[in-house]
Amino acid sequence: MLLLSGRDEKDGDFRYAPDKWNAKEVLGHVCDTERIFAYRALRIARGDQTPIEGYEQDDYVKNGRFASAPFCEIIEDYIAVRRATLTLLRNLDEAGWARRGVANKNEVSVRALAYIIAGHELHHRRILEEKYFGVSHP
Repeated sequence: MLLLSGRDEKDGDFRYAPDKWNAKEVLGHVCDTERIFAYRALRIARGDQTPIEGYEQDDYVKNGRFASAPFCEIIEDYIAVRRATLTLLRNLDEAGWARRGVANKNEVSVRALAYIIAGHELHHRRILEEKYFGVSHP
């Protein structure tokens, strides 16, 4: 993500409001969520019909070490998670893409999970741009 290139610890520690996550926690949340949704996609694509439980994002951030980790490590993790997700998705066959399963009490397809992963990252990218790093959109 070019947006993160050249960012320092001050940028990573920034919170736009006292009760909001700092930028490192936002990026850590993106990584955790992508891992969880990619795991769901993997299980469903492989034909596992066991319902998959939900998760509480605030607990994951609270129990992650994002706020105290170096920003550069979180950025490296983001890159690794994204590469792993892309590798998984690139190697699915047509049947895998079409499979459906239950995650967080909702029926979902592998294709939908891929769109959710992409949309979630885009949503938080925009938040980082606008509220954390002062990037305006035309």
